[in-house]
Amino acid sequence: MDLELTGKTALVTGASRGLGYATALGLGREGVRVAMNSRSEENIAAAARQVAEQTGVETLGLAGDVSEKGTPEKLVERTVEAFGGLDLLVTNAGGPPAGRFESFDDADWNNAVDAAFLSHVRLIRAALPYLKQSDCASVLTVTSYSVKQPVPNLVLSNSVRSATIGLTKTLALELGEQGIRFNSILPAWTETERITELLSARAEANKTTLESEMEQQTMKSAFRRMGRPEEFANAAVFLLSPAASYITGVMLTVDGGMYKGTY
Repeated sequence: MDLELTGKTALVTGASRGLGYATALGLGREGVRVAMNSRSEENIAAAARQVAEQTGVETLGLAGDVSEKGTPEKLVERTVEAFGGLDLLVTNAGGPPAGRFESFDDADWNNAVDAAFLSHVRLIRAALPYLKQSDCASVLTVTSYSVKQPVPNLVLSNSVRSATIGLTKTLALELGEQGIRFNSILPAWTETERITELLSARAEANKTTLESEMEQQTMKSAFRRMGRPEEFANAAVFLLSPAASYITGVMLTVDGGMYKGTY
């Protein structure tokens, strides 16, 4: 299938590793010029070089913390300056820290809102003028299946990410008539550094080992394994592409059957 992505431009945040990197690489393989962002200048420069070397497309590494005011606007501006426009936006940011309700104060909640909700708001708001000029504008917010099935010891993520789902669905309805599509992927446990960090925290809380927590988690999948970043990326690239032109407002779980609900 031709996804009709060759020559398009994308901005992917949280892209130096894990799901963001896999998505940037997947887009690059479809001929998309990709601006990639993460907090570390060294890490994102290396990741952008790797994508360019593996795909032959133009890439741009942009350092900056998307949870900070002003950074999303700068990322969009630099992307447009480098590539002349913007067609695709992937809003992805690291999740809030693990922990139970009583372990967090107001500052922790405010930080979680900035990172896991307002980063999406600010990136989309900055990108909208350019997306309106595109003939295939598409936005993908990256959240978590925890918005449907809360994950133990992740009260911040379980709570705040739900706001991004509400935002995504609302914008799909508000801006559909302008030809801009909004979807979200709700990944479950995938083989990334973030998951290792979360399961390490769970092992410490449960007084178990990382290995035992990983084994227990994989057994919750119908496939008895965790997902691979490229499996997430395959779904992301399709949803972003013109091949999915009549799909908007979708909250897609990419979870290997870990979510047990019917809807």
